[in-house]
Amino acid sequence: MAININKDNCVGCGLCLDSCPYPGAIVMDGGIAVITEKCVECGACVDSCNAGAIEFEEAKRETGINVNEFKGVWVFVEHRKNRVANVTLELLSEGRKLADQLGEELAGVLIGDDVENLARDCFAYGADKVYYVDGAVYEHYSTGPYTTAFSQLIKRYKPNIVLFGATHDGRDFAARVAVRVYTGLTADCTELSIDTETRLLNQTRPAFGGNVMATILTPEHRPQMATVRPNVMKKVVPDYNRTGEIIRFDAVVTAEDILYQVKEVVEHTAKTINLEEADIIVSGGRGIGGPEHYHLIEELAEILGGAAGASRAVVDAGWVPHYRQVGQTGKTVAPKLYIACGISGAIQHLAGMQTSDFIVAINKDPEAPIFRVANIGICADLHKALPYLKERFRELLEK
Repeated sequence: MAININKDNCVGCGLCLDSCPYPGAIVMDGGIAVITEKCVECGACVDSCNAGAIEFEEAKRETGINVNEFKGVWVFVEHRKNRVANVTLELLSEGRKLADQLGEELAGVLIGDDVENLARDCFAYGADKVYYVDGAVYEHYSTGPYTTAFSQLIKRYKPNIVLFGATHDGRDFAARVAVRVYTGLTADCTELSIDTETRLLNQTRPAFGGNVMATILTPEHRPQMATVRPNVMKKVVPDYNRTGEIIRFDAVVTAEDILYQVKEVVEHTAKTINLEEADIIVSGGRGIGGPEHYHLIEELAEILGGAAGASRAVVDAGWVPHYRQVGQTGKTVAPKLYIACGISGAIQHLAGMQTSDFIVAINKDPEAPIFRVANIGICADLHKALPYLKERFRELLEK
């Protein structure tokens, strides 16, 4: 895309300058608006121009590929200690829906050393087939060998869509694969769907600091690739009577692909419950008033046997460490119970917790957006509500 201004139509009204959120992206030269190199092509000026002088110009690209040759939905099978990662099971569940809408097959891509038995889980969660790359070099996740093997698979079998978990390994891995096969990658998607007319993958994620939801398309390159955070998609009930085809693939990995060697894996033992694994989460927002009041959140979480979380505003203010942050730029969670205390409900926070089974919101502002997603809303001062809830829960649990 490129933004052009038709000088003959420009009336010099200046509305485009007022609408542009990026200083210096548009300047006036002799009464005519001019686009500068600071423009990020957000399109705000196009919508503001009543004279019709500003327009998007579609850039013509030659990719040299026939997108119709690419078929199938793939999911990278992340695993550890001979267990398939939860995010992979979520993506297989979502991938099954996408594949059915397209009338294509769903496949898992399993890379590892003697882990063929994990294909059973892939079939149970919807896969029609599993591409299996086996070898000692794949015993532990390693950037080079995994990237090389997956890239060779894509070039050989030409999938239409490829999905990865937005985990430490997935983020490292997916971006490198995208570069190898010359396609795009949308990170941290919160929603995936198929456009019924174009059959393209709608890849939706928060943008501009979580203030808007952007839907990104990959119309001219293949495969269409995206990463999705854990706990965003819902898992289906597995059917272990399902079977499928296992396709072995011998990738060519050289010494140049091995960037490092994993000597030892040391497990980190956390002193607190991991937010992503917690069944109950109590989170505090700016409405708690200050770091000295965060103990209210921690105490209620402890009584309920859950984890204590926080909004981005609280973390940015330095009240609590980043590992407690729930939201698009923190942890994506899906507990059975989520209690939001003094949290307004910004888009980026909702993106990280809206798949919770049951949501309770406590906020003294009756217009707070958090109430729109809450199953129960309590319009009250949390400094009065939380002590009461603590005592009531303690009494109930003691019974």
